[in-house]
Amino acid sequence: MRLRIVTPLSVVIDEDGVLALRAEDATGSFGILPRHVDFLTSLAISVVSWESSNGMRHYCAVRRGVLSVGGGHDIAVATREAVPGDNLVTMDKTVLARFRADIETERVEHVESTRLHLNAIRQIMSHLRPDQRGGGGILS
Repeated sequence: MRLRIVTPLSVVIDEDGVLALRAEDATGSFGILPRHVDFLTSLAISVVSWESSNGMRHYCAVRRGVLSVGGGHDIAVATREAVPGDNLVTMDKTVLARFRADIETERVEHVESTRLHLNAIRQIMSHLRPDQRGGGGILS
């Protein structure tokens, strides 16, 4: 099988001769073998692992993404961020922890951004409606 893992900026993995692949989505861990039926799923923050034809096991941490299988032999992963590596323990402790922390930071930033937008809308609305205190709305 052929495996391609891509981010918006680069092709991280492009490898032929993949014998088996394991990944994780919202339902749990799953495997892909040659002649797998066409398949599409959304990946969790996890490590994708695969075995090459030379018997070596490889790993790539992904920050969510989409995995597709086409024609029983083409596997593609599109993700925001991917970090390949050979040591699963290191990847689990450092890379996945960083991905999870980044997601939490993005969540907090999104909440703050939404709060700023709502405050701006409130300010605009207060200037568009006449103020009960005799204030200076444009309709006064």
